[in-house]
Amino acid sequence: MDFLGVGPMELLLVLIIALIVLGPKDMVKAGRSLGVFLRNIIKSPLWHSVQQTSRDLRYLPNRLIREAGLEEEAEELKKIGLQVDELNKSRPSIAAEIEGASREINRDLSAWTTPPPRLPRPRARIGTPGCARRSRNLRRAAGGSPARRAAV
Repeated sequence: MDFLGVGPMELLLVLIIALIVLGPKDMVKAGRSLGVFLRNIIKSPLWHSVQQTSRDLRYLPNRLIREAGLEEEAEELKKIGLQVDELNKSRPSIAAEIEGASREINRDLSAWTTPPPRLPRPRARIGTPGCARRSRNLRRAAGGSPARRAAV
C-alpha cells in the first residue's frame, strides 16, 4: 500500500538512513518535532481551505451539469450510444442481406447487358469472289505457297 507515493520498502529505507544519520536518541526528538509540525499544519485554517477548494474542484463538473440541466441530455446520449452499439452488432447480417440482393440484381441485369454470343462466320465456298483472297492470306500466314514450302 502506497502512502503519498511512498511504498513500504521506500519508507523502511528512509527510516534506516535516518537512524544511521541521527542516531537512536536524536531520532526520537526528530520524530516528535515532525509530528508536532504535521499536526500544526493539519489543524491550521489554511489546510482546511485547501481541502475545501480541492473538494469543490473535484465536484465542479457534476455541479455545473446539474445547474445547467444537462443530466437528461447526458442520459439521452447514453441511450443513443447503446442503440449505436446494437446497430454495430447487427451490421454483419445487414451487410449479408445487401450483398445477396446485389448478387440477385447483377444476375437479373446480366441478361440485359451481356451481348449475344457470336456465331462462327461461314466459310467461303470455292468459286465465290472472296475465296481466292482468303486462301492467299492463309498461305501467307502459313509461310507461302506449297511449292515454295517444299523448296525450302
